[in-house]
Amino acid sequence: MKYFGSLIKNIDKTLLIIPAIFAVISIVMIGSTAYDGSFNFTRGMKIQLIAFVLGYIGLFITLLFDYQKFERWEKIFYAVSIVLLLTVFIPGLGLEQYGSRAWLKFGSITFQPVELVKIAFILFFSAYLSRNRESLDTLKGLASAGLYICPFIGIVVLLQSDLGNALVMCFIAFAMIFVAGVDLKLYRRIILAIAALTPVAYLLMKDYQKKRIYGFFHQNDLSIKENWQVWNSKVAIGSGGVSGKGLFEGTQKELDFLPVQDSDFIFSVIGEELGFLGAAAVILLYALMLYRLFRVATNTKDLYGMLIVYGILAMFFFQIFENIGMTMGVMPVTGITLPFISSGGSSVLMNMIALALALNVCIRSKLINF
Repeated sequence: MKYFGSLIKNIDKTLLIIPAIFAVISIVMIGSTAYDGSFNFTRGMKIQLIAFVLGYIGLFITLLFDYQKFERWEKIFYAVSIVLLLTVFIPGLGLEQYGSRAWLKFGSITFQPVELVKIAFILFFSAYLSRNRESLDTLKGLASAGLYICPFIGIVVLLQSDLGNALVMCFIAFAMIFVAGVDLKLYRRIILAIAALTPVAYLLMKDYQKKRIYGFFHQNDLSIKENWQVWNSKVAIGSGGVSGKGLFEGTQKELDFLPVQDSDFIFSVIGEELGFLGAAAVILLYALMLYRLFRVATNTKDLYGMLIVYGILAMFFFQIFENIGMTMGVMPVTGITLPFISSGGSSVLMNMIALALALNVCIRSKLINF
């Protein structure tokens, strides 16, 4: 216990405090989406509060384990992740919604296994890259790394039809391979080759996914459902002006023009009610969080720990950029939620565990460096 106490002294307090600030923003804004003339502490708000409390408990429990021992569990994480992704196809347990079969339903509670798998993905891929670092300078080595993660991307895209989370995992993988020290010339060639195969990937998409991509390149066509959603989102953000219409006073939200207000498009509610200043404050908080994660990663001496933190940084960055971008029409609609703020207990819990892993590396790398 004394040893753990000395570790905790090294924790990045900024990364510890930021989720608490997000918790306040999240609960208040979720409450705003349910506001109907009087403020009620809704079920969604209660779930979000419980998720943050459990998240902090999970965070400190995660800190008890030395992250370096996770490297030995690579095969276990890999196998369990495959099983988790396939559980959504169990009749009576798996649930299909929003065009994807990617949820598990336990009574009134739903859980998306891929949220947990993304964390496991970072852990076992970090172990793989650490073990095969020297081979990444060859085409064979890069191809092997791609084949290693291919089953996960395939299940999420082809079987679950969850393009958004598949893109998150691809971005994480590309970032981690880059950080691992791949040959840059070879890396560029691989990216160009993948870009050339994009039309093939498009042909394999579901119809609703193709409509989203088409809509993104034809944003003035309001006959497309997704374009209508984004148009209303941009109206909401733009109408907020500098200081916003006031908390609980959003008209686009109140008239239900905004879709999925408490989740996918919660940033639009922030922009309408809190204005440019409120939206900018949220973005600055995210920027501070990402910067602190970057500092943790650059101060980590062992490759495995560094890859874990960079993987978590990449995951948060892409999800933040994609969610805020889609509300403004600069990214296609994918259904990716805004970390720590969008409604969703399981999402909050997994984000807290991901942050806990980064803090785990932080406290132990500082002790090693000393």
